[in-house]
Amino acid sequence: MAEAALLPTRKDEDFRYADLGALAQVWPVAVETITVSAGESGTLALVLDGAAPVVRELAIQLGDGASFDLRVLTAPAAYGRVSVKVELGKGANFNLGAAQLAGGEQTVEIVTDVLHAQPDATSRQVVRSVAGGTATANYLGKVRVAKGADGTDGEQSVRAMLLDRTATANARPELEIFADDVKCAHGCAVGELDANSLFYMAQRGLPPETAKRLMLQAFVAEAFAGAQEISSPPPLPSPTRVRRCSRDSPC
Repeated sequence: MAEAALLPTRKDEDFRYADLGALAQVWPVAVETITVSAGESGTLALVLDGAAPVVRELAIQLGDGASFDLRVLTAPAAYGRVSVKVELGKGANFNLGAAQLAGGEQTVEIVTDVLHAQPDATSRQVVRSVAGGTATANYLGKVRVAKGADGTDGEQSVRAMLLDRTATANARPELEIFADDVKCAHGCAVGELDANSLFYMAQRGLPPETAKRLMLQAFVAEAFAGAQEISSPPPLPSPTRVRRCSRDSPC
């Protein structure tokens, strides 16, 4: 009963579109903490799959001049959720590339909170979602720029593809800026496969299903551009796998 009382409700903005019934099956969720020291770098690849609900919560702390590259593929048969909180030190860099695939009646979601706490840090978030049937794909992301964090460069690129008119995509890219000299941007689009592109490919002899598959592969691949180590999706890591690199210990 105590755990049930601690479950989030839809009044909590980060759980506004969540599958609370599925979430209750894995609640509470342990927070996985990742710390990257000043001047070092780290990478992490997450794949969420399987028949049971899967929820991961990450808290990432980046020191001055540190960098971290996070790639996420969410394609479970049930509920899938990845929540990421990041705090960047001076001159740090954070990169997120994520794709989520949903079908049937399932819900998948990515929730991010990126805090630029110090000057001259950069962050990039690229999220691509594909939903069919009556599935729901969610992205709720916030970039916060603290007072004095001048020189911040933050960007969110969020796109969703709906394969059926009964599917749903919810997106909330958000900027919260308390500094002056910054460069922040976000873009969001929800749509369907382009009929003209499908026609063009059909005119060149590609069967409709092959054309659709190629277009979807190209769409999802945008989230993994530059991530050679996960060109073939790795198994779900347990425990969290982090690779750190530095001058004294190269990758």
